[in-house]
Amino acid sequence: MIDQMRAHYTVVEICEALDLSRSGYYKSIGSQPSERQRENGDLLKEMKVVHNEGFKRAYGSPRMTIELQRRGLSCSENRVARLMSKAGMKARYKTAFRPKTTVQNPARLPAPNRLSKAPAPVRPGEVLVSDITYVATTQGWMYLAVTLDLFSRQVAGWHLAQSMETALVIQAARKASSRAGVGQGTIYHSDRGCQYTSAAMRSWLKDRGIVQSMSAAGYCYDNAACESFFATLKREAFPANCVFSSKAEARRTIFEYIETFYNRIRIHTSLKNQSPHEYLTKHFQQEKITLNLNQSD
Repeated sequence: MIDQMRAHYTVVEICEALDLSRSGYYKSIGSQPSERQRENGDLLKEMKVVHNEGFKRAYGSPRMTIELQRRGLSCSENRVARLMSKAGMKARYKTAFRPKTTVQNPARLPAPNRLSKAPAPVRPGEVLVSDITYVATTQGWMYLAVTLDLFSRQVAGWHLAQSMETALVIQAARKASSRAGVGQGTIYHSDRGCQYTSAAMRSWLKDRGIVQSMSAAGYCYDNAACESFFATLKREAFPANCVFSSKAEARRTIFEYIETFYNRIRIHTSLKNQSPHEYLTKHFQQEKITLNLNQSD
């Protein structure tokens, strides 16, 4: 009430109308939150909602800011960072244990590095990258192979198994080939691990017209997308000690993270602050519009 009256009346008039002393008036003013404080309260309330939405608890201030802005709230990253700090909301930052998974077979010649000279993909299914990581559980090791579509950063195919045989990477590639629209001339890039240099893997790729590419020995930068994904997965979804209580828990968590969060919801700064699903949806919508325009000419 006092805030409304201040816009139209003097302090003396307000005090007389409300039977307040001047000290009582100023005490009342000071006890009310400012507009900025109310805005911060609204922001913090919504931040807590976001923080409690599954894997979004791992969001730091950059992604939290984008998420809040998507929900219609005006805020800067610095402001969000300050509020998160005061509220004790912290992104998960840790270095996950990552044993070496690349076991080369010197008897098999690696494929040349075709990715290093390839142009950036302009549509889904042009370039796939693949890698393997260990998953620790109290019941023993599991092995996760992923195949990423470099255009959308979507985990187009993945497979979790109890052995690190060639079938592991073939299963991930098979799932990716159907989801990403892989075709003749698609580049499939990996390291020089024995699973990728195996006759079975090479035959599977050749039968589908997929061109194999491999990083140089000891040079992992061409496969940075997979390395980045594994680091993100372990930071945002794995237990604090990186060891799952069971193989069933590992399988359930990895499925939920990849299929319900990473591909569909998680904000990717490299995709103009969109999820892979959103990025692909807009791409296909634009393709449809372009096709319709061409047909109408």
